[in-house]
Amino acid sequence: MQNQKKVKLALDYVRDTLPPGVPSPQWAIVLGTGLSNAMPDITIQKSISFGEIPGFPAATVASHQGCLALAAVQGVPVWLQCGRVHLYEGHSPGDVVMPIRLLHGLGVRRLLLTNAAGSLHHAWDAGDIMVVADHINMTGVSPLTGPNVAAWGDRFPDMSAVYSPALQTMALEAGCRCGMRLRHGVYIGVQGPQLETPAETRMYKRLGADAIGMSTVLEAIAARHLGIELCALSVLTNKNLPGNMAPACLEDIIAVAEATSRDLARVITSMAPHMASPTVCAQPS
Repeated sequence: MQNQKKVKLALDYVRDTLPPGVPSPQWAIVLGTGLSNAMPDITIQKSISFGEIPGFPAATVASHQGCLALAAVQGVPVWLQCGRVHLYEGHSPGDVVMPIRLLHGLGVRRLLLTNAAGSLHHAWDAGDIMVVADHINMTGVSPLTGPNVAAWGDRFPDMSAVYSPALQTMALEAGCRCGMRLRHGVYIGVQGPQLETPAETRMYKRLGADAIGMSTVLEAIAARHLGIELCALSVLTNKNLPGNMAPACLEDIIAVAEATSRDLARVITSMAPHMASPTVCAQPS
């Protein structure tokens, strides 16, 4: 149970570094590519870099800050994970989802994942924000491969409602309150790091995907396994048209993500009091 031992070691360290008497929040935000500075009005009480946490995977991508913070959004306590690790960095599926398992150990029962993604929908543009309704796992791996840890969840977790319908509605309503029309669709996760070809783009569209990225799906699987109620938001950073594919580079993707981060922050801030409320109906675990 190597993964379980690593999570326990990390959990013990984080607990020991928390300010005494401060309760651990029951919800968390994960900020993806180019989005680590998406919450300028957040109050940080304690920040821990990934490198400080024993056994924790190191974030090697420049656009991922790589830290875990005890914070507050307009006075609402929250765990804030700035950046993540990916399969394409050479990390194992277990390491990719280790932060999610750590957050669960800290008491997190509701999770908001964010990512930067390419739009596969002909009518959606760069700068739009999509609420994830479902996903397609094209990474070829699962974080649940290997011996099951019963304390984390069932051997064969149900995946019929990975993304909480109640939280999806909450996110869409938050967009309306902020004067934004959020998109709503299917995210397809690939391993990367290469971007998709025109032929791959056509295939993913035919599979029913509306947006594509290199993260989130493994974290979502682990969260579902743990019984965490989940919502995910994708910032659409580029548009993939298979008949007219324009070259894309990471710098442009990050630039769009950063430009859209203020809108994302408004949505998250509007959601915060509701995410922290125990009255939202959680899905069955």
